[in-house]
Amino acid sequence: MVDLIYERLSDARFMTTLFTAIAVFATIYTLAMPYISGDGLDRRMKTLAVERGQIRAREREKLARGEKVNLRPTPKAFMQNIVESLDLKKWVGEDQAKAMLVQAGYRGQGPQVTFLFFRMVAPIAMLVFTAFYIFILVPINQGLMVKVGICIGAAYLGIKLPQLFLKNVITRRQQSVRRAFPDALDLLLICVESGMSIDAAFKRVSQEVGSQSVPLAEELTLTTAELSYLQDRRMAFENLANRTGIDGVKAVCTALIQAERYGTPLAQALRVLAQEIRDQRMSEAEKKAAALPPKLTVPMILFFLPVLFVVIMGPAAIRVMELK
Repeated sequence: MVDLIYERLSDARFMTTLFTAIAVFATIYTLAMPYISGDGLDRRMKTLAVERGQIRAREREKLARGEKVNLRPTPKAFMQNIVESLDLKKWVGEDQAKAMLVQAGYRGQGPQVTFLFFRMVAPIAMLVFTAFYIFILVPINQGLMVKVGICIGAAYLGIKLPQLFLKNVITRRQQSVRRAFPDALDLLLICVESGMSIDAAFKRVSQEVGSQSVPLAEELTLTTAELSYLQDRRMAFENLANRTGIDGVKAVCTALIQAERYGTPLAQALRVLAQEIRDQRMSEAEKKAAALPPKLTVPMILFFLPVLFVVIMGPAAIRVMELK
């Protein structure tokens, strides 16, 4: 069995076929995922209901007993023991990891410990796998320094893999929020002008915008809970800005904080901000459209022009060959 696995892994044709099959499957899965995936709005709203209950219980416990109570689920014991014994929170960077996890939608101590654990495990696993592959399975005809450099590069890639995963999740989440936020801001403006309080407006908008953007509905629902139970309402708006990391949301949160503190009219500020965000989204779309011609130049030269020359010159070349 081991000999068969070794023979397959050392076969270049088999490895090429395997990677091609994986790429095809990934492409099909990516295209079919929006059609086969269910709506996660109900599941995320249930999670936020639990989060709201935890905030309520924690704040009541602080007021009653004056001590901090941790109501979040604890992470797996072995991961937590490794993180605490090696003091990874100090060496890896706890604040940066916590900020990235919050922007990616992962809350609590469990995701933080898991992220720190995989930041330690991933480079070791990549280093061991690469060394085993290039030294034992498929020895390459290169010097020792080249092989060691490849192993070090694989370990460095393993260090960056958890961050790349989080950045990808954050980017997708921010794109979803950016697309739905102008409409949510218009709904918020309508609710405020109709006489609703900002708490009721946030709650209503989170219910309406869920079909368009689940992450935005989740953030607005969590902000509604924080507005209800936090002692300082300014912290709720600041947390919303920090969780999203989007300039437009930060501007709206700043306007809400000023309205809470100084009593400035909120409707006019929201109307101006909504128009600015729509103009910004239009300018970004125009920028992407203007960048298309340079990006299409190389594909057209490599793929379109040779085919065009074959179609145009092919019949003439065939006639010339027949005349000879």
